[in-house]
Amino acid sequence: MESTPEELTNNRSPEPSESDSVEKPTHVRFLVSNAAAGSVIGKGGSTITEFQAKSGARIQLSRNQEFFPGTTDRIIMISGSVKEVVTGLELILDKLHSELHAEDGSDVEPRRRLRLVVPNSSCGGIIGKGGATIKSFIEESKAGIKISPLDNTYYGLSDRLVTLSGTFEEQMRAIDLILAKLTEDDHYSQNVHSPYSYAGLFNSGFHGLPYAYVLPSVATAGYNSVNYAPNGSGGKYQNHKEEASTTVTMGVSDEHIGLVLGRGGRNIMEITQMTGARIKISDRGDFMSGTTDRKVSITGSQRAIQQAETMIKQKVDSASERATE
Repeated sequence: MESTPEELTNNRSPEPSESDSVEKPTHVRFLVSNAAAGSVIGKGGSTITEFQAKSGARIQLSRNQEFFPGTTDRIIMISGSVKEVVTGLELILDKLHSELHAEDGSDVEPRRRLRLVVPNSSCGGIIGKGGATIKSFIEESKAGIKISPLDNTYYGLSDRLVTLSGTFEEQMRAIDLILAKLTEDDHYSQNVHSPYSYAGLFNSGFHGLPYAYVLPSVATAGYNSVNYAPNGSGGKYQNHKEEASTTVTMGVSDEHIGLVLGRGGRNIMEITQMTGARIKISDRGDFMSGTTDRKVSITGSQRAIQQAETMIKQKVDSASERATE
């Protein structure tokens, strides 16, 4: 008989040394398929609303088609106290595991894979000196734990994937251990304040649901990023207005515009996700005045525009270098 999330929480009471960190604000990010994201949201947002009410945690999803770089998976972020985050994660994983288990039609619970998103700067704490910490986590949880190398293919990416493989209970034991270690790191806790380099997790203003968002060309880039209140208390959030948004237009030769777009729009989607800027390319025949360069309009904060310009130039320059070789 499988344990419920509530029973698992009760069975895993924190050690005395951990009790101080139970109420400390923290967060966890992990990847889910688009189909799984729909299951977590539920009809009309019913499931995610229920999970937030039961756990007390804030649960957010990246928007449709906003994937972790190099994958086709969306990002879920759960934030609150350690207890709230763990409970929220248990509810989500229990639902996803149960649905997959029902599809399998097997009596034996299979070992599944969960990929956590962890800042590169925090991975050292999980690994430990000579790999001692990660080894102890594997032995204690019985889950497989692997940390991917930092992918330098994506400009500005500073997150790594920590893959947990095992049954539901093994994964949850590993998450308890990993989250306790991450929450000890003040830099990790502060990361919940920062926009993510791949366009970020946005606060929809309604139960953490994803929403369709288009950056305005003037005034403010009106997205709301999740923030703890200045006193750092868990569960209290405030809307945070991003700096003033502007639009810059650069020219890219007609022959190179395909490099900016990429196959099936892959490159422009990657640049948009990683910088947070909105990019629009002019129609064929619509050139910069006096040139045969297509107009590439970039809208966003000054930093987002600079990052997007750099990435576009890198793609064009790399093609030009190959052509002269």
